[in-house]
Amino acid sequence: MVNYKKEIKGDSMNPQVFGKEHLIYIFVSITVAIIACILAKRLAKTDKAKTIVIKIAAAILFIIIFTNRLALVFEYEKADWMKLITDSVCSTSSYVLSISLLIGKKDNKILHFIWLVALGGGVITTFYPNFIGQHPSFLYPPTILGMMHHTWSAIVIILVFLMDHLHLTYKKWYCTLFGFTSYLAYGAFLMCVLKYNNPLYMTGPAIDGTIFTIWVMIPIYLAVYILIILIVEIIRKRKKLR
Repeated sequence: MVNYKKEIKGDSMNPQVFGKEHLIYIFVSITVAIIACILAKRLAKTDKAKTIVIKIAAAILFIIIFTNRLALVFEYEKADWMKLITDSVCSTSSYVLSISLLIGKKDNKILHFIWLVALGGGVITTFYPNFIGQHPSFLYPPTILGMMHHTWSAIVIILVFLMDHLHLTYKKWYCTLFGFTSYLAYGAFLMCVLKYNNPLYMTGPAIDGTIFTIWVMIPIYLAVYILIILIVEIIRKRKKLR
């Protein structure tokens, strides 16, 4: 999720969560996700083809998130190149996910951490984009590109599982520890060295008026992660017993 300062609350002239523009966006996003999954499943029959699908999806995500950051750089009359540096959990995750898929191997360790962050953040922000009212136009570049990189990151994760590019297992639990340690170190660098105000939601919530700082999101992530891994392992063991 994005914590844009320019968000305008209570202005009925601006796009609203579950307003007309947002509902159309959700419908289009679901349609795109379904089409992408159907095409990927029908066209990618070999391991090589599946890898190509993942690389293409990752490249699209990288282009979207990079374009989103450029839109923020040129948001005002004077370009602010520091905005190329991601300072939110989701934008950072979109970069990490796209790069790990572009240059990493199948089932790489970064994927074992980033998949749930990207999927959760992508789905939540698609349905509740707290920055949607920052400008009167829904097509305002920072708005639409911000929504697109969240949504596409979730679609990419769905494709990752559909293409058998990631195998969940409790044996890779340490990847989560390494991932969040790296995020916290990165956030500390942004805050202490580059003087960012609220990097990765370390000092304030992702959504104003809520408790969702990174210190709250990490325990929630871990609880959901453990539950999913338990379910996967139970299903796997039952299949072996058949």
